[in-house]
Amino acid sequence: MAGVNVAIVGTGLVGAAFIRQLNGFLKRTASPYNVVLIARSSKTLVSKDFSPINLDTWESDIQASSEGAYSAGDIVAFLEKSPKPTILVDNTSNEDLAKSYPLFASKKISIATPNKKAFSSEVELWNEIFDNAKHSGAEVYHEATVGAGLPVISTLKDLVATGDKVVKIEGIVSGTLSYIFNEFSTVAGSKVNFSDVVSKAKDLGYTEPDPREDLNGLDVARKVTILSRLSGYEVESPSAFPVQSLIPKPLESVTSVAEFMEKLPKYDSELDKIRKEAEAEQKVLRYVGKVDLSGSNRSVQVAIEKYDASHPFASLKGSDNVISIQTERYPNPLIIQGAGAGAEVTAAGVLGDLIKIAPKL
Repeated sequence: MAGVNVAIVGTGLVGAAFIRQLNGFLKRTASPYNVVLIARSSKTLVSKDFSPINLDTWESDIQASSEGAYSAGDIVAFLEKSPKPTILVDNTSNEDLAKSYPLFASKKISIATPNKKAFSSEVELWNEIFDNAKHSGAEVYHEATVGAGLPVISTLKDLVATGDKVVKIEGIVSGTLSYIFNEFSTVAGSKVNFSDVVSKAKDLGYTEPDPREDLNGLDVARKVTILSRLSGYEVESPSAFPVQSLIPKPLESVTSVAEFMEKLPKYDSELDKIRKEAEAEQKVLRYVGKVDLSGSNRSVQVAIEKYDASHPFASLKGSDNVISIQTERYPNPLIIQGAGAGAEVTAAGVLGDLIKIAPKL
């Protein structure tokens, strides 16, 4: 491999962890991956002669840089001049950048990213990205869009590529909602209130600053959309199937986070009733995304489900993710379980994609 030039966008928790991990990887292996651009929302560190940026000093260097923010078009224009193959590493959740992926792919700029919005918005964007990549020869990898560093997408793609057919996928794919329901509904029985668990999860930094972004189920719906499309069922969008919101209807219009958190305890009885019904059946509650392709009526949904104590989903701990994949070859489902959230594991998933892409260019 003659070498690859890499542009990194996003230097937040995941982006910084990625740069740190990539720097360690390059020092261990001396691989010819040259970082030539690092961009954050307000500043850009760019090597206009395509010499490698020093990853030991990037933080102070980008702070001292006189280059302002780069648009997607600016990055494409720069990478088009590269004398070597190029890879965009997008460590943001930016929707506008995600919508620019077809442009990157059309210019044979490969992509490694945890950005779910590119692959879980309208199906037209999904098709345009992969059609352009196929035509140009660009590679597009997004392992960390579901399950962070867990080998969920790569496993699913391998199964489908080798001719297996997906029957059903069930997954707890939100670290936040995994933690909340693992605390709220336990095999031994739990007496905690739902609002108290949400408040604790917020204090621990497991939720978004506005917990409603987790409780509305959209994050899970996006991940289920990706899994469904990879399985061969191209759902139109994350709003094209039933998604059970955990936000009480009277609180949907509340404007501030503080007011929402203050009023949430008034609605604890609703979920407490469902939990008691599950306990009477010796079951626990889990918030699950499902893709069911077993019959002629294919279905996708996100909802609270009940599971026996013996089920793998019932014994989940902390904020772990777990995905069950049942196929024609695997009637007893494959179970993939482990840390499905966090900057380090997400960054590792992106780095794994970069390492897979580079030799193909």
